[in-house]
Amino acid sequence: MTTPSPTAVAPTATTTSSATAPQDLGMKRAVSRWEIVGFSINDVIGSGVYLLPAAAAANLGSASVGAIVLAGLGVLMLVLCFAEAASYFDRPGSAYVYTREAFGEWVGFEVGWMTWLARVSSVASLSAGFARALGYLWPQANEGLGRGLAIALPLLLLTAINVVGVKSGARTAVFLAITKTLPLLLFISVGIFFVSWEQAASVAARPDGGLGAAVLLLLFAYAGFENTAAPAGEFKNPRRDVPFALIVQIGVVTFIYTAVQWVALGTLPGVVDAKTPLADAAARFLGGWGGLVMTVGAVLSILGTNSNTVLAGPRYLYALARDGFGPRALASLHPRYRTPAAAILTQTAIALPLAFSGSFEVLATLSVVARLATYFGTALAVPVLRRKLRQQPGAFRIPGGPVIPVAAAALCVVFAMSAQARNLVAGAIALAVGGVLYALRGPPRTGTPE
Repeated sequence: MTTPSPTAVAPTATTTSSATAPQDLGMKRAVSRWEIVGFSINDVIGSGVYLLPAAAAANLGSASVGAIVLAGLGVLMLVLCFAEAASYFDRPGSAYVYTREAFGEWVGFEVGWMTWLARVSSVASLSAGFARALGYLWPQANEGLGRGLAIALPLLLLTAINVVGVKSGARTAVFLAITKTLPLLLFISVGIFFVSWEQAASVAARPDGGLGAAVLLLLFAYAGFENTAAPAGEFKNPRRDVPFALIVQIGVVTFIYTAVQWVALGTLPGVVDAKTPLADAAARFLGGWGGLVMTVGAVLSILGTNSNTVLAGPRYLYALARDGFGPRALASLHPRYRTPAAAILTQTAIALPLAFSGSFEVLATLSVVARLATYFGTALAVPVLRRKLRQQPGAFRIPGGPVIPVAAAALCVVFAMSAQARNLVAGAIALAVGGVLYALRGPPRTGTPE
């Protein structure tokens, strides 16, 4: 997986694409390998892990433990596709860049547009969700001025941190990744000694539980890895470090999810009906303070995931605007901090009123199709990128030829078949709107942004 410095790779006679040329976008390459690992883990482990045990058990019972492992192996195929695609590029945009290079402007734009819509809805829903979770510790956050402050202040703080610099944003993400992971490791390391193997093996799914719901539940428990390469223009060595971070992340997350599920099933009778399964289970074997620790962990987990979204989302918007899909201002960098400040502020300005109004729930339905479009497009792009950029030295290469990319694309089709009709309709509408925006595109902005 060792690659040369991003500035050492030059285009050859057979690979004249801009993807292979050194990318000097005027950004500061400040984020190191292990900061990228922390950033990646922070984006995947969100508030969902605190609810996953009950939801997975309701659909699959005791089989949920094995299903989490299988889901991790399935998502690994997608992660490998992103790892290989990321090893070809050192500029921001992730799946937008990969699919644009592989299939052209229109496909790339639609993937980038859908991905950014998912980021906006995610910022809004996570901000509102943070206020709701904080309400367990501070009841005033449930309504009125308290709710408004609980939504606005953290989001504005995260926005300011990311405007000041990607290094500060990455360090914040790493700090929050640690604070959200420690309670889970405590839950695992202590709870494993209180597990009743007989109880864990006898948990029955609800009669109304379904495989289709379980499939999507497990997919989105692992979602978020696709944003790891979004700020690649600000990573020190993205072609080498992003693949490394993605593979480490899937291993860490799969272990934590599997262990958490096993401990919850084996220590909490009635886990299927629990509204706060980890807090309830921790209270049983750690006492009241254990439940409080897990509640605080859930609040920090939401904040951590939102921190990543505030960092990654604007990089899609910046990349789109730089290619002519949006106002010129969105393709600019802050003169001092060299961050896409206009894109960061724009995303927050859109997300904040959505979080206040509650209409974010409508946009949230887009996330299903948006993520699948991102995954499906990248999986199919990998074989094409191999042919187009075959002279790339040191690129990460998935073993087995086209087998894993094709299998990953097929997995996306299975996920899509499990989606609700409203998700697919919302996705179709968003794609149609994207088509209109594509028709109104302007010329790409080349050179180093001012």
